[in-house]
Amino acid sequence: MQTKNKVVSAAEWDLARKALLVKEKELTRLRDQIARERQALPWEAVTKTYSFDGPEGKETLSDLFDGRSQLLVVHFMLGPGWKQGCTGCSFNADSIDGVLPHLYNHDVNLVVVSRAPLEEIEKFKKRMGWQFKWVSSNGNDFNYDYKVSFKPEELNNGGVYYNYRLEKNAGEEQPGVSAFYKDEEGAIFHTYSTYARGMETLTNTFNYLDIAPKGRNEGDHPMGWVKLHDMYAEQPAVTGNGNCCH
Repeated sequence: MQTKNKVVSAAEWDLARKALLVKEKELTRLRDQIARERQALPWEAVTKTYSFDGPEGKETLSDLFDGRSQLLVVHFMLGPGWKQGCTGCSFNADSIDGVLPHLYNHDVNLVVVSRAPLEEIEKFKKRMGWQFKWVSSNGNDFNYDYKVSFKPEELNNGGVYYNYRLEKNAGEEQPGVSAFYKDEEGAIFHTYSTYARGMETLTNTFNYLDIAPKGRNEGDHPMGWVKLHDMYAEQPAVTGNGNCCH
């Protein structure tokens, strides 16, 4: 057996593991602190009335809360006329269905939103076997207002404002997650948005891979190994040509 890792006794292994555990606990405490600071961020009032196309017909942003006070919107990269959804967004979406009952019980609703027409969304959703709610923002400014979709004139004007900075190489669609709160009077507030690698903690596969012996094993192509879950070959592979939204 060949390994790049040093092979040691049980006692030496225990010492090395405890040393790493100290750093892991520091990370856990920092993550808890950041969560508290995230929840303490100021809120932004949502003044527009957005209309989405959903499985039950037209729905406003307020409707998407479905009787709950908190709403998470997953911005999924599926533009009008695309043959299939973004591979990276699909990788993230594979983690959604199992958490929904727990979110519902915690007064949180989650909805996926894309700019593609509902018919195109439903076709891809059926292929992937997902059950979560997915609506279309085609025809409104929602994706543009929350900085995940960009018009041609923006892309051709030296860059777009994505992930809180000027991004010169962004495409027309980008991934993200946004959080909203609705008070008892029905007023809606935007409380948080995260983009790009800020979404990694929402993808369960990453968390498992990060404790596997080889980790993500990506080499020079972050997420280049990821495919739609119905396109993997029988033999595992971790090489690729990059991904649309790593």
